[in-house]
Amino acid sequence: MSTTSNAPKKNGIVEWIDYRLPIFTFMNHELREYPTPKNLNYWWNFGSLAGIVLVVMILSGIFLAMNYTAHVDYAFVSVERIMRDVNYGWLLRYIHMNGASMFFLVVYIHIFRGLYYGSYKPPREILWWLGLVILILMMATAFLGYVLPWGQMSFWGATVITNLFSAIPLVGEPIVTWLWGGFSVDNPTLNRFFSLHYLLPFVIVGVVMLHLVALHTHGSNNPLGIDTKKNPKDSIPFHPYYTVKDMFGLGVFLVIYAGFVFFAPNFFGEPVNYVPANPLQTPSEIVPEWYLLPFYAILRSVPDKLAGVIAMFGAIFILFLLPWLDSSKVRSATFRPIYKQLFWIFLADCLVLGWCGAQHPEGAPLLIGRLATAYYFLHFIVLLPLVSKFEKPRPLPESISTPVLKTEKA
Repeated sequence: MSTTSNAPKKNGIVEWIDYRLPIFTFMNHELREYPTPKNLNYWWNFGSLAGIVLVVMILSGIFLAMNYTAHVDYAFVSVERIMRDVNYGWLLRYIHMNGASMFFLVVYIHIFRGLYYGSYKPPREILWWLGLVILILMMATAFLGYVLPWGQMSFWGATVITNLFSAIPLVGEPIVTWLWGGFSVDNPTLNRFFSLHYLLPFVIVGVVMLHLVALHTHGSNNPLGIDTKKNPKDSIPFHPYYTVKDMFGLGVFLVIYAGFVFFAPNFFGEPVNYVPANPLQTPSEIVPEWYLLPFYAILRSVPDKLAGVIAMFGAIFILFLLPWLDSSKVRSATFRPIYKQLFWIFLADCLVLGWCGAQHPEGAPLLIGRLATAYYFLHFIVLLPLVSKFEKPRPLPESISTPVLKTEKA
């Protein structure tokens, strides 16, 4: 009886290299033969989309940096030169500028998919933590990059956000002075922000590699939340089944991405940022980018400055405790009727916080923001632990194939 290997045939050069540095064997195992649950839906496309957008952002950022001048007297002018005089500079900037919004969009969908299907549960806690570290690094990188055009919103956004650290007792003022490189947002600040904005994406790449290692250690989760290691028939090779699926998802995503780049490039931007930075003229309102609005709403919903800063950062760091706050043994919300309802309420709450963050902090938006903030923490601290103890999940199928086979028999 003859046996055939799934490994692709290697030519002489590939074999010579692979014998000394088994990179091709590694790629074949991790990207081709990697056993993947056979029931993954299109919500699992957003992880690979995030990786592709990260590469696009790094490449476009490198080419933009070649033509950017990190100096308060020339930064705004250099951006305008990129838009007007550099060959396809307008395209590079619009790809990079809208790419930030696309990056956060796919990552937020990726995170909420993980919340719905319980991808943070054992043994994937570190995988979840690494994803949150990537999110924090993304937020820092996006904030630093938003300052670089040195428009009005860039300057005053940097002033407001960095001033938040002054609320920290004893060390707050020295931290702000260190961030600024002086006693106000000025040229040293711009230089530091530019250097860090260039550096952090490569740090993100390193964390993404660890994220993938953690993912491949215990395998991907799936919509049913069933451990596929118990039944090898529940898995299929990653290639070609999911590479084709990912390519289709990428095609749809690129159409949407290109729609913003070519037809609505300033949809996510602020018009006031096309005015050069003026330290003597404060804009009527200072609003961060849309992907930071929920956290901005939490910050403003607390009257005390220090408490607001703690609440804003706490809204992120509480996610690190999620594997223990939700102690249910069942992963997928498909089999958890109460948790499923709480998930959709939580998603709506986050959208409400985003809306509140874009409004003036007064009247109804302020009240709604405070209520939404209270529910945000209530969801994690009170509701999830209670539901984990008292909810009665529906019975799980024995394997991924079981529901399919029952449908075929019926």
